[in-house]
Amino acid sequence: MKPAGAKKEIELALADRFGGAFQRREEQPAEIVPTGVWEIDARLNGFPRGAITEIHGTASSGRTSLLLSALAVATMQEETCALVDTSDTFDLSSAATARVDCDRLLWVRCSGSVERAFKATDLLLQSGGFGLVALNLADVAAKYTRRIITSWWFRFRRAIENTPTALVVVTPVACTRSCATLVLEVKNEGPLWPNTMSFVLENSDARLAIKEGGEGAPPQTTRLSLVTGSTQPLNSWPALTHSHLLQGIGVRVNRERPVAWTAGPVRFRTRLH
Repeated sequence: MKPAGAKKEIELALADRFGGAFQRREEQPAEIVPTGVWEIDARLNGFPRGAITEIHGTASSGRTSLLLSALAVATMQEETCALVDTSDTFDLSSAATARVDCDRLLWVRCSGSVERAFKATDLLLQSGGFGLVALNLADVAAKYTRRIITSWWFRFRRAIENTPTALVVVTPVACTRSCATLVLEVKNEGPLWPNTMSFVLENSDARLAIKEGGEGAPPQTTRLSLVTGSTQPLNSWPALTHSHLLQGIGVRVNRERPVAWTAGPVRFRTRLH
């Protein structure tokens, strides 16, 4: 009997006895949660579901902004999300500015306890029903995150595999080791000053006023101007925020895992909407 014929007969016999249990199935593309950043989604599509994604970087590198963007997309798609806030640093106003639907976000505050944060994350993943669960360890010292035992990460990976939940871990340094399917390193490549800015600080009020485009300054002047007075009433200026102070930052995102990324790192600028 020819090998091809024998293989066909075996496949037919198995199909008669066991149905489609032994049939080969085409590998389906992994479901993802978009990040909301076009430059990243064009390369990665987003964060994989049923897997761990780690975002690590130093302070002010854009890691929290990337997380808020993903939470905004997930909640706008009417998914229920959870944020485990280890150091209680989550800012509701920043989340609202990023268009996160806080009615669909469960915020778990852990008062600086890493152990409590991991137990809360474990309970959330075991219970299911969340489209995206974020574990924020960004403000935990790197020497402590490196000491986190690997068995926790393996437990999280087993809890969400074959589920529609994406676990995003934000850390100061890479610490999930081989348990993360996707690891992104985020770097701040410097602030972008779009034009001349004037600042007014009055002793009678602790507020700092900001004015873009000094008198007679070209529209694209890339310098900072400090002034001591202004004819503009202080109360007419909007409250100072990081978005007003810096129009954006240059962010570099490098994919560390999976290793193969032939296109190189992604660079983009944050924008005001």
